[in-house]
Amino acid sequence: MVIKKEYMWLVGILVLVVGALFFVFSGPKVSDYASLNDFEGDVTIYKSLSCGCCSVYVNYFKNKGSSRVQVVDVGGDNSIKTESGVPNGLESCHTTIIGDYFVEGHIPLEAVNRLLKEKPDIKGIAMSGMPPGSPGMPGTKIGDFVIYAVGYDGDYEEFMRI
Repeated sequence: MVIKKEYMWLVGILVLVVGALFFVFSGPKVSDYASLNDFEGDVTIYKSLSCGCCSVYVNYFKNKGSSRVQVVDVGGDNSIKTESGVPNGLESCHTTIIGDYFVEGHIPLEAVNRLLKEKPDIKGIAMSGMPPGSPGMPGTKIGDFVIYAVGYDGDYEEFMRI
């Protein structure tokens, strides 16, 4: 039996939508992220216009973190990553700027909340790639999500595991 490309696309889109709904309607609510919810500064997510997982992450962030988030479609321009100090090895598909910090990739809000609560002397936090089961990504979580703290010199070390 040959599966047509149209059906494969339909299945892929369906998986993405089901994953998005799971992350939007399950787990902790806004009140569980007091530091993020109380944050008074600017929150901006820089994402690709054509990236579906970026849009799902934006919805996750708005529904569970901060509805005041601004979204900027950057096309193929990754200059925000360079300007913010995201190391090449930790890049992902979207960058969030929260006050003076960057948050790179599909990072769960638990880590963002901890960043804002503890206010460490770093440039930001990052989780490279697009791990299955992470906020905005379909699939089943495999192992821990390892989030790194990035220093002003570009060096990084483990910030937390979720």
